[in-house]
Amino acid sequence: NTVMAAQMTDAHRRFLQVLMSHGILEGSAARKLHQRCCEIHKVYYAHDKLDDFISTINSQLQPLFMQIRKGMSEDDGRAHYALVNLAETEVTKMASDYTENELELFRKTMDLIVFSENGFASSTDILNLADQLKTKKMKKKEAEQVLKVFVEDKWLSERNGEYTLHTRCIIEMEQYILSNYQDVARKCNICHSLAIQSQVCSTCGIVMHLPCVRKYFRAQTAPHCPHCNDIWSSEIP
Repeated sequence: NTVMAAQMTDAHRRFLQVLMSHGILEGSAARKLHQRCCEIHKVYYAHDKLDDFISTINSQLQPLFMQIRKGMSEDDGRAHYALVNLAETEVTKMASDYTENELELFRKTMDLIVFSENGFASSTDILNLADQLKTKKMKKKEAEQVLKVFVEDKWLSERNGEYTLHTRCIIEMEQYILSNYQDVARKCNICHSLAIQSQVCSTCGIVMHLPCVRKYFRAQTAPHCPHCNDIWSSEIP
């Protein structure tokens, strides 16, 4: 069976096709898909071997500069799997889908989100940028439509008029954001992946994702920073 798992089968191909059509899958959906693909193609199925199953696909994707990556939703801490293109920088990859001024609006929105304290940008602030674009100014109505498309395409998430980066965007653009926003982009002290929505230790400045904060301090009555051991001043979500 181990030999079977190491070779690409039709089950692997079907899994990849479904992931490609969705762009990203939540962990439980990926596990169900794994089981379904193995059953359809009569391939040995081990419920706890999804990551091995994905590594087999990744070894085939390597020459194509593609990779299935695992990431975490900053809202609820759930695992997600996304197909990532490693060959191009992420914003240039978006260039085939959007016009220049749409891309500029996305970059400016990303600036607002990454530089914000809570990882969100209000629609008002984003729409105010629309008529300041260097490429070609956008009317507010038009900008609203473009934001809607960014949400549909899973680059942005929207909640009550506030926008943040979608889980897919964070998984795909982690390296881009870390290298382009070196002064402000930080990794979570607990899970070591890029943290956009996070809390900061007021003493030593380390950051933690909200789900990581929740999990880490769950058992502590008086929460202390895992890095400097000072009292954690933010409210535990």
